[in-house]
Amino acid sequence: MNPHERTTVLIAGGGPVGMLLAAELAQQRIDTIVIEQHPEPPDVPRAGTLHARSVQSLLRRGYLHTAFHGSLTTCHTVGFHFGGQPGLEISAPTAEGVPILNRPQQELEQVFETRARALGADVRRGLRFERLRPRGDAVQAEVAGPDGRYVVEAAYVVGCDGARSTVREEAGIESTTTPPTFSALIGRVRLLEPHRVPPGWTHGRDGWTLLNVNPHGHSRVITHDFRRPLPSRRAPAHLDELRRTTEHILGRPVPMDRPTYLSRFSDFTRLADTYRSGRILLAGDAAHVHAPLGGQGLNTGLQDAFNLGWKLALVARADAPPALLDTYTRERLPVAAKVIANTRTQASLMRPGPEYDPLRSRTRELLRQPRVGREVADEISGQSVAYTRDAESAFEGRFLPNHRFRTDVGPRTTAELLTDGFPLLLLTPRADPALAEAAAGWSDRLLVVRADGEEPLGWDALVCRPDGYTAWAAPASDAVPQALAAALTRWFGPARTPVPAFPYLGAPTAP
Repeated sequence: MNPHERTTVLIAGGGPVGMLLAAELAQQRIDTIVIEQHPEPPDVPRAGTLHARSVQSLLRRGYLHTAFHGSLTTCHTVGFHFGGQPGLEISAPTAEGVPILNRPQQELEQVFETRARALGADVRRGLRFERLRPRGDAVQAEVAGPDGRYVVEAAYVVGCDGARSTVREEAGIESTTTPPTFSALIGRVRLLEPHRVPPGWTHGRDGWTLLNVNPHGHSRVITHDFRRPLPSRRAPAHLDELRRTTEHILGRPVPMDRPTYLSRFSDFTRLADTYRSGRILLAGDAAHVHAPLGGQGLNTGLQDAFNLGWKLALVARADAPPALLDTYTRERLPVAAKVIANTRTQASLMRPGPEYDPLRSRTRELLRQPRVGREVADEISGQSVAYTRDAESAFEGRFLPNHRFRTDVGPRTTAELLTDGFPLLLLTPRADPALAEAAAGWSDRLLVVRADGEEPLGWDALVCRPDGYTAWAAPASDAVPQALAAALTRWFGPARTPVPAFPYLGAPTAP
């Protein structure tokens, strides 16, 4: 194959994860092409739940504009479910926005695509990614469309092309899988007797239903059927099957018509053994698949994009060595493994039959215990995620809270400081002035902010990654220039020829 054109990053798949990654790369001035087979963002009744950590990340990067005022010591709390059972409570500090935000997947994809295009990403719809071939310092990708096939040569290819990822298969990346225990149908239909069906989660014969009832339009109907044998996940879904399954589980007639969307899924799981093979990477469902119990799939994929975007940009610009990309798998794969584990736990709790009733009862009791309930809620909402391998402080690897800082240009929050996507060096008045001088060699990719917290911080110098996680932190007594330089080199590559450090807020000069 002879390449027709070249780019720095080629993203296969323009769903929410692929479009967010494209926007993050374009923000970092990386030439990016997105290949997406759908001519328009599809209107599907799935993946509309944004959990707390995704809300927090999207607010920090300016993709959401929901007002969030409050403190880090008071919380919003909303009720949620675990395995179809109510009783879980998800909380987030009022300074961080709401714990759960409902946004249709189509709307999210449009927001990310608009940002990506505005920043210069080349989004190509109506095309299909077909093959790839690594070629030394590049990857050649074959793309098919209405006008035939052509080849794009990219320094890096990222597969965001879903559960049946062509990129994953072409790259030869192996996966660990577990077989399904239930078959699920999802449909957007008109319920002819909407007031006679139970809304929300209902445990019935051989399974569960989840009904989002709209008496004035189309409702979302989901069935979880544990009867054997399970149908093929690739079998087409039909309205009659959805109706019959709903009626079987609920034990009553549920007339419905006018479907606008029908699909099927299961609790089959797949976890890629690695998220990187040379210059080929995976994100979202291409890397991890599980039942959509708790609405965690989209959120896990969005966090993949936030984690990968800034790292891939640094490597693509040759600011950081390719080994930085290995931290992507090291940090994100264990997160997906935990998500898979908790969705399998939920599926086990949903198994019908009186023999499982004691397990469900005991689980409800445990979730009512504050410590257990908070632990489960934080895991589902993503707030328990911490990249603490070889951490040297209690702050390293953890999400930096949305502190209110006093700076030389007025009050700023963590979220406001991260909006432009630059890593931060935060220095309180107690920090050694030599730290700013030590950071001068990274002034092309680092924002230095002299700030003090309105509440106790526990540190006097802190490096925050663009994805909001702390790379390094220390009190004044331990914050020495050598330690700072080592942390900056580890995460953002070696220093360039020293230039004057940024003493105050302001955008770094372009490299």
